[in-house]
Amino acid sequence: MTAPSIQEFETLTVSVDGRATSCEVGGTGSPLLLLHGFPETRLTWRQVAPLLADGFRGICPDLPGYGDSDRLGDGPEGFDKARVAAHFVALMRELGHDRFAVVGHDRGGLVAFRMALNHPGSVSHVGILDILPSADNWAALQGPAGVFAFHLYLLAQPTDLPERLIAADPSTFFGHFLDTWTKVPDAIPDAVRAHYLEVYSRPEVIHAVCDDYRASAFVDPAQDTENQEAGHTLSMPTLAAWQAPGDTPLPFDPQEIWSSWAADLRTEVLRCGHFLPEENPAAVAAAIRTLATT
Repeated sequence: MTAPSIQEFETLTVSVDGRATSCEVGGTGSPLLLLHGFPETRLTWRQVAPLLADGFRGICPDLPGYGDSDRLGDGPEGFDKARVAAHFVALMRELGHDRFAVVGHDRGGLVAFRMALNHPGSVSHVGILDILPSADNWAALQGPAGVFAFHLYLLAQPTDLPERLIAADPSTFFGHFLDTWTKVPDAIPDAVRAHYLEVYSRPEVIHAVCDDYRASAFVDPAQDTENQEAGHTLSMPTLAAWQAPGDTPLPFDPQEIWSSWAADLRTEVLRCGHFLPEENPAAVAAAIRTLATT
């Protein structure tokens, strides 16, 4: 299958310390790193990136182990968000960008968050879309809310149980999230959906996804807690955006949580499902433009 691409963007493979990362790059202006989430690839940004191409040099990579990018190491430690963040800082320098804005959705949002905390000299602006820091996310899950986040517990199992279960029918497993997390009809066209499901049917990607979620259960929260206890916060202009809750109220207050992490905070609540860049690309692009030109 020929993968869809981002219109008028160039596909590049960038090597950092012998690890290859597949990216789509295009546009002119200030550098902007865009990181995708689960269960997607860099094609998440296929509508947002062109809307920003007149003022930003967009770099849209596959996360390590996802899509066509190499993983950074064995086991959950290869998906330690501090390690992934450092990798992308090095990748941006390889492309000639010492300082840049970064926006991440879902899993990519966790990387963007850690990058902004650990590398404030490199990150000028940060945006996090529809995700909470790992420590806050686990603290917020209680009671029936855990039903809707069952994948967090399943994928983080320390044995190969999730890999074995998912391999039996990956299209049904990952298709469940593409279908039930989307509120805007046809936001993910058939060709893009087929691309996502093809990528996530690969055994090495399934294993990478599980190790990524293991890292978010057993590695990343300790870093967040250490930052919280030390009073470390985001020092740059920060965007936090999330989907408007439906009939069931959220079991946490995103505004309160993000206000504790960022003094220079702007927020957006968008009427769509979880896949903000695909369901409401115009609003996401506008929010990024406003953030990154502050």
